[in-house]
Amino acid sequence: MDNVFLQHNILYACGHQKIQSSEHYFPDHALGIMLSGESQYFSNEGSFVMKKGTICLMRRNELFKKLKKAGPNGEPPSLISLFLDQKTLRHYATENSIPKQRPYKGSAMLDLTDNGFLKGFFDSLLPYIDHPNRLNAKIAELKIGEAIELLLQTGDVYRQFLFDFQEPHKIDLETYMNHNFKYNIPLLSFAKLAGRSLSTFKRDFKKIFETTPEKWLQHKRLEQAHYLMSQGKMRPSEVYLEVGFENLSHFSFAFKNAFGLTPTELTEQHRASRY
Repeated sequence: MDNVFLQHNILYACGHQKIQSSEHYFPDHALGIMLSGESQYFSNEGSFVMKKGTICLMRRNELFKKLKKAGPNGEPPSLISLFLDQKTLRHYATENSIPKQRPYKGSAMLDLTDNGFLKGFFDSLLPYIDHPNRLNAKIAELKIGEAIELLLQTGDVYRQFLFDFQEPHKIDLETYMNHNFKYNIPLLSFAKLAGRSLSTFKRDFKKIFETTPEKWLQHKRLEQAHYLMSQGKMRPSEVYLEVGFENLSHFSFAFKNAFGLTPTELTEQHRASRY
């Protein structure tokens, strides 16, 4: 089990498994520090590794695969994150007369590990891990405001990063889905990221792919899994998470229905053909 609590947009999470894999869709900006262990983030942009002490700002409306690992001495992965939601940032922009910003075009993950002021800021949150009830709404509001101020003092790019309020525009759905089918997120999240309501997303999807999103996603993921295993690149226990399935048993069942043999049988068949 994970030790997780969220107090007014401030999250502390501590995992107890040696390796944990998950998918992430950030509807809000997230500012976090790795307290122990390691987190690896993978996206279409590339990869980013958070080790103990790493501070990172992650952009909203991004898709990531996340792999958390224990530290070198077996300490569980743990981190503190702040979520900077649009309502809070709009209010801040109004209160501080921040003008409309140009669309942000930079990296989705910014490394702030060398920022001593942010390090000191996160140190001030550590006592609340053992006393979360002391982190009331007023203190949390002050802490969120402090974090925003510290980011703005770091450089002009953070003003554009934080206060670009543009929502995803309607994009080429076929290209987008072929690039992102491996992310195991709700259809509603796919729809938002593609700049559509859920009903419009489903309607446009049916026109393009001539099937439902659910059927297409499963077929596409199974095809990719078949390719990765038949090429000898990955084992079934590795591939099911890579292509967006939640658990191995569901993946094995769906794979056999589609191809007539289990993932294990396919890899054994491939291995035998090599000798």
